[in-house]
Amino acid sequence: MSPRGPYRLVTVNTAPDRAKTLIGRVAEDLKEQYTIQHLANCKSIDEVEGTVKELRPNLLFCASMWTPEESARIQQIARSIVPDIKTHAIPEGLQVQKGPDGVVEYLRENLPVILD
Repeated sequence: MSPRGPYRLVTVNTAPDRAKTLIGRVAEDLKEQYTIQHLANCKSIDEVEGTVKELRPNLLFCASMWTPEESARIQQIARSIVPDIKTHAIPEGLQVQKGPDGVVEYLRENLPVILD
């Protein structure tokens, strides 16, 4: 069976290099099931609207540094532009509590739920 996708992903993370590294690890780990293309990262909420309008992703992840309210706002902005976009907020503080490996493990476990 060939992988599903491609899923065109935009991340919202104040640490763009970390976002790229972690998504790269998740994409590599799940490449048999999904094709994930990391198109861009927004370093601030203000960048979300322009980036989503320009790139039209079908997947958006909010990193764990955002509060639930900020994540909800980010996801609402994305859905106002691409109504059927799949969005997900990594739980606030996960990176601090469990480190990068914890975030990768969390996404590996939750991606099938998000995408299916």
